[in-house]
Amino acid sequence: MTGPAEGGPGAGPVHRFACRVYYEDTDLAGIVYYANYLKFIERARSEWVRGMGLDQGRLRAETGVVFAVRRLVADYLRPARFDDLLTVETRPLAVRPARLVLAQEVLRGAERLFAAEVTLVALTSLGTPARLPAALRAGAGG
Repeated sequence: MTGPAEGGPGAGPVHRFACRVYYEDTDLAGIVYYANYLKFIERARSEWVRGMGLDQGRLRAETGVVFAVRRLVADYLRPARFDDLLTVETRPLAVRPARLVLAQEVLRGAERLFAAEVTLVALTSLGTPARLPAALRAGAGG
């Protein structure tokens, strides 16, 4: 499930992505293994971009532009457990010509479990900086 919603004062639009915790996501204690939160927020970012009408595969094929995580700061606040229904919220914080900073949170209901600030960059096939696509800049409020 995905869908846009409005953020609070001074915030960009919020995108919500629902996901379920499966057995494969957990460790022996039945809690989500720490690295899997990164998978959850990656899936949410992909759906956020798709929701703006951008096909990342086609973008790469036609222009050579791809997105890469440049920086990530994460806080693990509370554990998610097997079979939890989670919501990943993605909100743009800053948009630059070749860089985008996002706030992402993983929630169980209203309870914050994980929070991250993710800096994405646009790169050419040679690994040099590229401009973010106009649709992405516009959708992120830039």
